[in-house]
Amino acid sequence: MAYAALDYYALDELFTHEERMARDTVRELVSSRIMPTIGKHFSNGTFPHELVPVFGEMGLLGSSIHGYGCAGMNATAYGLICQELERGDSGIRSFCSVQSSLVMYPISAYGSEEQKQKWLPEMAAGRVIGCFGLTEPDFGSNPSGMLTTATRTHGGYRLNGTKRWITNGSVAHVALVWAKLDGVVRGFLVPTKTKGFTARDIHGKWSLRASVTSELILEDVEVGEDALLPGVTGLKGPLSCLSQARFGICYGAVGAAMACYDEALSYSKDRVQFSRPIAGYQLVQKKLVDMVNEITKAQLLCWRMGRLKEAGTLTPGQISLAKRNNVAMARECARDARDILGANGVTDDYQCGRHMLNLESVYTYEGTHDIHTLVVGQDVTGLPAFDR
Repeated sequence: MAYAALDYYALDELFTHEERMARDTVRELVSSRIMPTIGKHFSNGTFPHELVPVFGEMGLLGSSIHGYGCAGMNATAYGLICQELERGDSGIRSFCSVQSSLVMYPISAYGSEEQKQKWLPEMAAGRVIGCFGLTEPDFGSNPSGMLTTATRTHGGYRLNGTKRWITNGSVAHVALVWAKLDGVVRGFLVPTKTKGFTARDIHGKWSLRASVTSELILEDVEVGEDALLPGVTGLKGPLSCLSQARFGICYGAVGAAMACYDEALSYSKDRVQFSRPIAGYQLVQKKLVDMVNEITKAQLLCWRMGRLKEAGTLTPGQISLAKRNNVAMARECARDARDILGANGVTDDYQCGRHMLNLESVYTYEGTHDIHTLVVGQDVTGLPAFDR
């Protein structure tokens, strides 16, 4: 059955023609190219690499960047792209999110003109894949504690350290590695073929299986002066990138929830038990209404967040509130959908179980639910509940 997107409060009227076109184009891509095979990729633990040039041709990589072969869309259009991609699978949205927000964005915002010319057109086309090396084995929620170091050499820098839980790590052509140079966090663009750079995939995942997740090991990796991002110092660099990516996650989680709702609604109207379709029973209707209720609130939150971003007034705290709310909401929708589908919900014939597993990772990465709670807590009280 064709996907029917939930729009209970007629939000379509709030989007521009261009925003709806971007959304609908990606919606069709997901229905025709991703949904037929994503279950198999999830089961096999593989990523559909054949889609990367398609993403490039459609302008989905670095879509909100202007120039350098990028589409130059507004923030809301980018968010709606993420919504539709994650309707397909969180791993698909993660690929595009890392490429666009965590690697291309910092190059465009903080890179030299030479770096922009070298990397952005190739990344926009999907010919070059990037990864973002921030998280370490012992430092996730506290990136300021990172142990990866950069030391000056004659003509460049020497990098040493380990990064873990890195999306796209083993398939990337360039890694944006954050390291401490003289005690200050700086960003370095490291070609992954550089001597001393190793990427090892992390196996045994039961979440984000259709996504490449790796550990990066840097052992005396030497890069030139042109590897350093000149436009930013300190944690402002990686944290600003995370704000860009979290914005997309807020929309993406809504897409996953919408997928689960659509599947649960369709299934419940067809599944007959006792005297009628189970959609006619009060307890099932209560679950469906809860989904409509929470998805609609999250959709409105995203719409407002997009307009604030376009106005240049969106704050990290506001992004944290949306990430915290929307991912938790999607997690509950996936669980309710699985419940409505009964035993069928745990099979790969249906998508709600896959979304349920994926969202456990989304709930944790790019700021855990608890960390975003503390970010908003500090924002409203002025009192930090954790060390800075």
